[in-house]
Amino acid sequence: MINLVLEQNLAEDGYLFNTGKSFKSYEFLGCHVLSSGITVFNVWAPHAKSVAVVGDFNEWQDSDLTKVGTTGIWHGEFNGVDPGSLYKFAITGPDGERNLKIDPYAREFEKKPGDAAVVIKPTDKKWHDSLWMARRKRSDSKKRPMNIYELHLGSWRRHEDGSYYSYSEIADELIPYVKKMDYTHVELMPVMEHLLDASWGYQQLGYFAITSRFGDVTGFLDLVDKLHQANIGVLVDWVPGHFIRNYDALYQYDGTPTYEYQDENRANNRGWGAWNFDLGKAQVHSFLISSAFYWLDDCHLDGLRVDSVSNMLYLDYDVGKEGLTNQKGDNRNLEGIEFLQQLNQVVHQEHPDVLMIAEESSAYAGVTDSIDNGGLGFDYKWNLGWMHDTLKFFEMDPLYRRDNFNLLTFAFVYMLNEKFILPFSHDEVVHGKKSLMHKMPGDRYNQFANLRTLMTYLAVFPGKKLTFMGSEWGQFLEWRDWSQLEWVDLKDPMNHKMQTFMQSLNRIYRDSRPLWEQDFEPAGMIYSNTDDAQSSTMGFIRQGKRKHQFVVAAFNFVPVERKDYRIGVPYAGEYELLINTEDANYGGTWTKLETKFTADKTPFNGQPASFTTTLPAMGALLIQPTKLK
Repeated sequence: MINLVLEQNLAEDGYLFNTGKSFKSYEFLGCHVLSSGITVFNVWAPHAKSVAVVGDFNEWQDSDLTKVGTTGIWHGEFNGVDPGSLYKFAITGPDGERNLKIDPYAREFEKKPGDAAVVIKPTDKKWHDSLWMARRKRSDSKKRPMNIYELHLGSWRRHEDGSYYSYSEIADELIPYVKKMDYTHVELMPVMEHLLDASWGYQQLGYFAITSRFGDVTGFLDLVDKLHQANIGVLVDWVPGHFIRNYDALYQYDGTPTYEYQDENRANNRGWGAWNFDLGKAQVHSFLISSAFYWLDDCHLDGLRVDSVSNMLYLDYDVGKEGLTNQKGDNRNLEGIEFLQQLNQVVHQEHPDVLMIAEESSAYAGVTDSIDNGGLGFDYKWNLGWMHDTLKFFEMDPLYRRDNFNLLTFAFVYMLNEKFILPFSHDEVVHGKKSLMHKMPGDRYNQFANLRTLMTYLAVFPGKKLTFMGSEWGQFLEWRDWSQLEWVDLKDPMNHKMQTFMQSLNRIYRDSRPLWEQDFEPAGMIYSNTDDAQSSTMGFIRQGKRKHQFVVAAFNFVPVERKDYRIGVPYAGEYELLINTEDANYGGTWTKLETKFTADKTPFNGQPASFTTTLPAMGALLIQPTKLK
């Protein structure tokens, strides 16, 4: 029996949950150890005939739960359930079939290959990141540097025997490395619990549980806390579109389609071997938005990169769903659009300083536009078009680049359509696509020269930045999730110099306001020489808010040195070199650098002044003014 007060409270919580407005549903659903020693189990299974909890505390025999009114929630209270105990729910569906199911709200699972949930005490984490959190509230990320280091915790570092680092060990090595390399944020590939290593976390089992591979939730929270204390932001990939196919997980949870679409064709995600969430169901809204709030509130994350947004925007995105239309006759998933708008709206109402980032692969308009204007309300969108075109250009033999210069210049047309992040992510260095280094044409020397130029182009093109681990020193092998990065590469002088180059480039980016404070303003970009396909060179200026603050960027995309190369600038005066990608210290051939430049009032390419220099073969220059007339 449930006492009347508890039943009333659960009825009120259940009402909000069933109307899609319970955004902290993890506070009452799932398993909760009370200070009295009683352990409470609550689970939503609206069509179940009966529900019981089974675990090692009752020899895996049924301990029945009681249904709470018409909420669809089942409740039970038990003594003698110690923290560390394993449990599942035994759910008998409308057809009388009994199945063991995971707890959708579990905070911890046993180590793979098991998938039982673990009873844990409430986390009593004492945070030490108040300065970071206060600074985050005061700052506008759009006008701040953002240079994200994306990594997969299972393969960034491993012990010699191949075993995983713990969260604590990761913190000890990752934080000084990220500080040394001058990245502003880390983005962790999904750290929510998942069974299959090869899924990289994108086939999720637990939406409220940190993966047990590297330790417990306290270890993860300490990692986030230490990163914040080191002035490093923490972003995590999150997958609200689909869930793991396993039958003991969310699929047909109460014996009927519970979290997935009723229509099996819509529920079945054939391309990814998963089940699509029913984004038109109010309870799924409560579940998923509560998951987002758990990671943002309880774990102090600075943002979520929402995976596979296109799968939630279009009815026909998957294989075998061609021709599906909505009631308006087009292919948009109106329920998915409404869910994404609600997600971003409620998150930003409570956390206006948190970053919601869309990985969206189509040309859907308004991904980062406000909801009031009909947009989705994301803060940023990955610019996958820019990424694909840029990599395609750099993979080409330089001989053919002049005939394909539009691969670079086309991005200027749409670069302000959304608030973009420019990603060279894990997806581009796996499954036979080759590492960034291996994509580059030519011999080993030219591969490094191309890679330095590519990374410089990334650094100065409007938009925030993201690169995947290993790219910063030019790892040749493509990414392998089952082993650590090839850190041994750094014994090679060329790889070591590449890493030194990235350290310098990242520092220049972070210290140079023109490279980030007007990323999304037309005034932030001055086109000085962007259409010289014949010589395969390019020049433009990144302008800061103050008119005398700007960075001149000049690129040579072929291995032919350009002497007396003229660069147009807004003012006559003195200029200085920020970086030359062909500096011998970075693996290039230049041992003597031209570091000072004098611009006179010779107009060039629409600019009132200019100067000449030697533009290195397959290289780039970044130059800034020091004394203007």
